Amino acid sequence: MIPILILAAGQSSRMRGVDKVLMDVDGQPLLARQISMAAEVGEVFVAVSPDQTARAELVKNSPATLLTTSFASEGIGGTLRSAVPQMPHRGQFMVLLTDLMLLESSDLRCVVKAVDQHPNNLIWRGATPNGDAGHPIILDDSLRPAFGALRGDRGANQIAKAHRAQTHFHRFNDDRALFDLDTPEDWATWCASR
Repeated sequence: MIPILILAAGQSSRMRGVDKVLMDVDGQPLLARQISMAAEVGEVFVAVSPDQTARAELVKNSPATLLTTSFASEGIGGTLRSAVPQMPHRGQFMVLLTDLMLLESSDLRCVVKAVDQHPNNLIWRGATPNGDAGHPIILDDSLRPAFGALRGDRGANQIAKAHRAQTHFHRFNDDRALFDLDTPEDWATWCASR
């Protein structure tokens, strides 16, 4: 099974004190939903900061493995730099953002299937209908050393840009590869629309 890294160490700063990954989605915290979804596809690992005790407790009571990162304050680059070396080597690994709540396990499976269908690539990722790069993203293990140089809040963008020619984009039929909610107003609008 492919290792899946869920990034849950962010500070949810635009939520103004509300912990986004613990917001209710279909009767459960968003992070719990994402873990359950990913566990249908692979072996799940969740990166959290040491001070995020509620998130850590949720992970401990789930089928996922908790990875603690002391570099989350640097941004997503620090989290990836810390968490990726803790993942098992299985040829490839998947990275998934916690707050993409429209993704389903079937979407993750489609991108996993793309690895076999397009084996000459190093990166496989979900995309919008017009080709905008999103999640989930699968990376070949040969790219792991590059994660040691990541800094700041741009994630693995520099790795993705360096290997764009070796990237397969699996286009979904809507914007779920990028759809997230960053503010309380965004959440309120989304909940009202459901």
